[in-house]
Amino acid sequence: MEVLIILFLFAITLHNLEEAIWLPAWSNDASKYHKPVGKNEFHFAVICITALAYLSAFFYLYNPDSLLAKYILSGFLGSMLLNAIFPHLLVTILQKRYAPGLLTGILLNIPINGFILYRFIKSNEITLTEVIFSTLLVAVLLVGLIPVLFRIGKSITNQYE
Repeated sequence: MEVLIILFLFAITLHNLEEAIWLPAWSNDASKYHKPVGKNEFHFAVICITALAYLSAFFYLYNPDSLLAKYILSGFLGSMLLNAIFPHLLVTILQKRYAPGLLTGILLNIPINGFILYRFIKSNEITLTEVIFSTLLVAVLLVGLIPVLFRIGKSITNQYE
C-alpha cells in the first residue's frame, strides 16, 4: 500500500502543479465558472492543499490501523477523484475550452485514487459507505478552505509587493 500512497502524492503534486502554472491566467476568462484568482494567492492555496494531502498520507502511513487516518486519506483520495470530474471535466465540456487540471485529473487522479480506494474496500480496511462519507466531508472542508486560503495568500503576498 505504501507504493500506492506515494503514487497518490505524485499524482496530486503533478495535478496541483498543472493548476498552479495555468489556472490563474485561465480564471481571468472563465466567466461564471471560476472567479479570477491572482497567481500569488492561488500558489499559496495550492501549496497548502498539497501539504494537507501529504500530511494525510503520512498520517496514514505512520498509523495504518487508525480509522481516523483511513477516513482522512480516503476522503482526500475521493475528493481529488471527484475534483477531476467536478469542476475540471464539467467546465471543459461547458466552456468547450480546456480547464487546467483536467489532464492530470483524468490520467492520474482518477485511476490512481480509484485503485487505492478499491484496494482499501477490497481489503476491508474501509467500507464503501465510509469512503463516500469521508469523501463528502473532506470535499466540503476543502471547498470551504480554498477561499480562506486565497484571502490569506493575497494578504501575505500583498505585504511583499
